Amino acid sequence: MHRPIDEPGFGEDGDGRGPVPVPPPYRPHPAPGEPPGAWTGMPGPPAGPWADVHGAPDPGRVDPRVLGALLARHGWRRRGGAAGRYSRWTPPGSATHGGTSLLVPESRAFPDCEDLLGEALTALARSATPSAREVLTGLSVPSDEIRWWRDVPPGPAGTAPWPVQEQLRSAARQLLIAGALAVRGRAGYYGARHRRAAQASLETVAVGAAPGGRGLTAFLPVEPGRPIAVRLYHALHAAREATDYQRATGGMEAFDAAVAAGVSRELTEALVALVRGTEGARVALAWAPAAGAPEGCAARPEPVEFSPGDLPALREASARYLTDEPSVPVRITGAVVRMRRSGPRGEGTVRLRVLAGAEVPHVRVALDEEAYRTAGHAHLVGLPIRVVGRLESRGGFRRLTDASGVVPVQVDETERDRLMKSLHENLDFFEEACGPDEA
Repeated sequence: MHRPIDEPGFGEDGDGRGPVPVPPPYRPHPAPGEPPGAWTGMPGPPAGPWADVHGAPDPGRVDPRVLGALLARHGWRRRGGAAGRYSRWTPPGSATHGGTSLLVPESRAFPDCEDLLGEALTALARSATPSAREVLTGLSVPSDEIRWWRDVPPGPAGTAPWPVQEQLRSAARQLLIAGALAVRGRAGYYGARHRRAAQASLETVAVGAAPGGRGLTAFLPVEPGRPIAVRLYHALHAAREATDYQRATGGMEAFDAAVAAGVSRELTEALVALVRGTEGARVALAWAPAAGAPEGCAARPEPVEFSPGDLPALREASARYLTDEPSVPVRITGAVVRMRRSGPRGEGTVRLRVLAGAEVPHVRVALDEEAYRTAGHAHLVGLPIRVVGRLESRGGFRRLTDASGVVPVQVDETERDRLMKSLHENLDFFEEACGPDEA
């Protein structure tokens, strides 16, 4: 029922990994104490101080005003009640009379407030209405909501085909990663930079699919997800304005300025993936009622829409960001994990696991013969090396060029023991590190 955000089946750019079956997005009876999922079908509310033994939020911790705001957001209809005391809510699409209804007190000052809230939360937990699960999720963990919708032809029984649903999930994931990258600094193209930290910041995100498979909702907990939601709010509007400017004038200047708002190659590629193969797509944000709207953002943001006619501008911007992002001068400290050269002498290439100096996990470095020998000796004794060069943007910031100043770096005994253990577990590196006459 639960899968991590980077599990196979959600890879970017069609990396060839096979699809993983997705469970039904909603269940009327979640398992007791079920933890929240990450990037999967809608999870049950998390256990803990906010949840009771049945998985529903603790009524003693629920603000009835927040519950009413969430019900209204998710399409529930208010149908009277005792003025100033409580209101009655019915699910989306239900008839005026009959069917499920909830009594929600106006405030905690109402004498039977906690009893009514408990009954309403239990009814939501048992309801088969898809929006009931979304309301409970918003109550359990105060979250900003990001909604994607793609206008695609329906498949059998009115549902989107499996590949179409996977395209939506992949595009949504790319957009969230683009927002998480923008939180860590502005750039037209990130490549491998900051990617691990960006992915880690999305581990608490829960996702639910809309009926029919053409919509998707991500719940970003206010702590720590609000900066990502705010950055996406500004970036999406900037991308929309820059696209309109390019279509009207043919100029790309607005995309250059939009980098300051968080627009990047990663974001434009995500929008291309979202829109491609559709008649249009839109992204909407809604702030957690318990936290309110952040400063500088509209209280009720309008959805941002993109159409197939926007694709040429977005693709041109993506290519522009890729070519215009400059290489970065760095001084990297890293552990040698691969060594390769064509013969026993001459220049060669090493792969470093970056320990400090750059926000990338690994880099490849071309070294001359002397520097290659230095790297090999450091590798054999379990020491990292320090090297100065430039992170080349065209390789996704995974390649260091103009390398110089290769020297071993002393580390504490714990780190050295760990590096030596890694060396002994990969004895095939000995032949790569040294030629026959150097061993």
